[in-house]
Amino acid sequence: MMQTKLKLAVLALCCSPMTFAQTPQNNATMQEQADKPVDESAFTFTEAQLDEDENMSQNVTIVGSNNNAYASRIGFLFSPMRFRYRALNQRYNEVYVNGTPMNDMENGQFSFSAVVGGLNHQTRGYETSLPFEDNTFAMSGLAGSQNYNFRPAAMSTGHRLTLSAANRSYVARGIYSYNSGLNAKGWAFSAGVGYRWAKEGYVEGTFYNSLSYFLGVQKVTRDGHHSIALTTWGSPTERGQQIASTDEMYWIANDRQYNANWGWQDGKKRNSRVVTNFTPSAILTWDWNIDNTTKLTTSLFGQYGMDKRTRLNYNNSDNPRPDYYKMMPSNFYDVWGGTERYQTAQNREDWNTAYEYLSSEKAHRQIDWNRLYEANRVAASQGADAMYYLQARRLDHLRLSLASTLNKQLGKNKTMHLGIVGATNRARHYQTMEDLLGATSFHNVNNYAIGRYAQTDNRVQYDLNNPDKAVEEGDVFGYDYKILVNKAHLWSSYVENIGSLHYMLSGRLGYTDMQRDGKMRNGMAPDNSYGKGDKAKFVDGGMKFGSSLNLGGGNTITLGIGYEHRAPQSRDAFVAPEVNNDFVSELKNEHVFSSEIGYMLQTTRLHANINAYYSRMTHISEWQNFYDDDANSFTYVSMNGIKKHYYGIEAGVKVKVFDFLDAKLIGTLSEAKNINNANVWYMSSQTGTFNDNVPNHETETVYNKGMHEAGTPLTAVSLGLSFHKNGWFIDLNCNYYDRIYLSYSPAYRYAETLKNRQEVFGDVYDVDGEIRHDAVAQTKGKGGFMLDGSIGKSLYLRHGHRLSINLMVTNILNNEKLCTGGYEQSRSSYSATSLNERTYKFDRNPMKFYAFGTNGMLNVTYNF
Repeated sequence: MMQTKLKLAVLALCCSPMTFAQTPQNNATMQEQADKPVDESAFTFTEAQLDEDENMSQNVTIVGSNNNAYASRIGFLFSPMRFRYRALNQRYNEVYVNGTPMNDMENGQFSFSAVVGGLNHQTRGYETSLPFEDNTFAMSGLAGSQNYNFRPAAMSTGHRLTLSAANRSYVARGIYSYNSGLNAKGWAFSAGVGYRWAKEGYVEGTFYNSLSYFLGVQKVTRDGHHSIALTTWGSPTERGQQIASTDEMYWIANDRQYNANWGWQDGKKRNSRVVTNFTPSAILTWDWNIDNTTKLTTSLFGQYGMDKRTRLNYNNSDNPRPDYYKMMPSNFYDVWGGTERYQTAQNREDWNTAYEYLSSEKAHRQIDWNRLYEANRVAASQGADAMYYLQARRLDHLRLSLASTLNKQLGKNKTMHLGIVGATNRARHYQTMEDLLGATSFHNVNNYAIGRYAQTDNRVQYDLNNPDKAVEEGDVFGYDYKILVNKAHLWSSYVENIGSLHYMLSGRLGYTDMQRDGKMRNGMAPDNSYGKGDKAKFVDGGMKFGSSLNLGGGNTITLGIGYEHRAPQSRDAFVAPEVNNDFVSELKNEHVFSSEIGYMLQTTRLHANINAYYSRMTHISEWQNFYDDDANSFTYVSMNGIKKHYYGIEAGVKVKVFDFLDAKLIGTLSEAKNINNANVWYMSSQTGTFNDNVPNHETETVYNKGMHEAGTPLTAVSLGLSFHKNGWFIDLNCNYYDRIYLSYSPAYRYAETLKNRQEVFGDVYDVDGEIRHDAVAQTKGKGGFMLDGSIGKSLYLRHGHRLSINLMVTNILNNEKLCTGGYEQSRSSYSATSLNERTYKFDRNPMKFYAFGTNGMLNVTYNF
């Protein structure tokens, strides 16, 4: 119903105006930047459309430059498809607050929703730089950098109230903020509170409950030479998640937003996957204006994060997931036409039975909580452990950072920046028993290993220091360890204008160390799991050069080149952190070469950019873990020696057709893929050994050459019209997306797996013994068109008050066939033990996410 109302409400709408950003070349002061009217829509995507599920692709990169017609618009415009700038992982986009790095110290990524979610009023003012642009706070990242200004004196003065209604992850939102500005005594205060809520979001079975707060105080000395600002903020959040499923299940449910995570319990919908996080943060910033040309900024940052993610698990029983492959009709009849013995009359009848069961009632497609409780009650009556239980994977971290930056004007056209950053992070990873679901007992033993080893064998113990420990609700079990990371780096940049030439030269030198500290003595690694392991140490750094040459007449050419060594992320450094202290084999710095050339034309009626870029990365390590049904075990997979390249063309054109009407065209055609086959090590939690099926446990090859970066369109184009007159703006954008790849399965491409597939199917090698391209081709999702729009009106009232009303609608034509990402299943379409072909084809049934249908948000903002 809401989709229909939204369509009727907007017949000619468009996506909201571009996000505004300030580059170092802009001479506006921080106060002027904060006072600029920025449309509310520019920041809604970061919480309503992104970072809502760890199974989805990473956040869109928030890039933007007023000088670039392409980069200034993609952050919001392409966000419904989770577009990433140049297809780069989000760890290459570096985010700062008051000059202090905010990216996670374990995975390198910045989670907007966890760190600053709901703080839309406070995140309006930021400085941004593209990869080869200069800035005042860092050497710019490979995917650009942003620095949020959280000083109270820099925020737009007055009261601001925003009320929102939506049909996205949440359905209602309220945000209030007050900023005093600097008073006569040099004090400035800032406060804000927000709340986002949904009993049920756009996806059935999900919910959203989040409070956000912001408090800041700043004192500027009477002479203006010193300023001290203290700011604290946080967003305690609880939300139910969606999970990917197969096209077969979406077809049966007749719903591409089908969610297998929930089921009915006592008349209420209960979601098995609930995320609860709270990351309270505080920053103390001292600005020292030494003289008219010199400024020193020093910030001390502290953060304590708590993240809990529940999931349903099982023990000596069937997988309770309602879309589990054994429940699917295609598990009973070969719908792909490959094997006649699975296409008998009985197979057809079994297919019909399964289809009728799943399609007849919604309850049959959801979790049967009552069945799980009953199974546990029966097990308890027989003295057995829980067959089903709800576990919680937890991550608590404490982070401290100190950053200091000296900005020096050396002359009329010369500027130097020098900075130093030090940070430490202590993260505890552990698992707790969330709910025994009616069972009366559970023990901290490795049930995957029981059967392979005797129940009295030490190898089945998760903690030899507390063997056979009885686990109650709230207790820690399975694993418990800390990852300790320390980082420090020194950076500098020099910026100069020589006539029509502007250039920047920047450099960075850093140090990183990391270590695991185990709190359980795992039976699979009794001498290498408890206590602190070895410490890995890395020295990294690099240099960048960026320049622009003004040719006159609005014509400018740009050139950038850089080379870096980047320390690996601790997230990818340990081969099996839940089991032992081992680092992955041949762990090295990433080597990154980047380059870019561009042309810009800017006149009173036309603004156009075109850029070509090329980046190459080597010595990359990647890590995965997943449940392998073939082995009835969790598998830890480490790949190293990966080489990648990223290249493409991106362009943007803005034409002022009339004073009140702009036409905009932006697009990119890019490539981002592996260019070699990697080495792979994998370990089963059932055995505790590596590459169990390879002679002498040697490193195996994974045939992942040609695998593309997943979860983002590699081709994206947008054509839009923007009307703005008398306080009205109406925008309409037609967007096209293509070449969307799903995350590939390394296990499907192991050398040993390919040999087995050849034996069963005979379709892996060609007549020359070479691997056929189709045998290892990466699965793609469907692209297509999406029409987005917005309409808004700003009313200037008495006494300087302002009322803004803005309606944004995404996917107006309700195209639900657009795939936003997903992953291949890490299982074989043959039996791992007998090498017989299975009826169900895992390689034909990847897990996918699809774009929301027609959805929108109405914002009403009152400034007074």
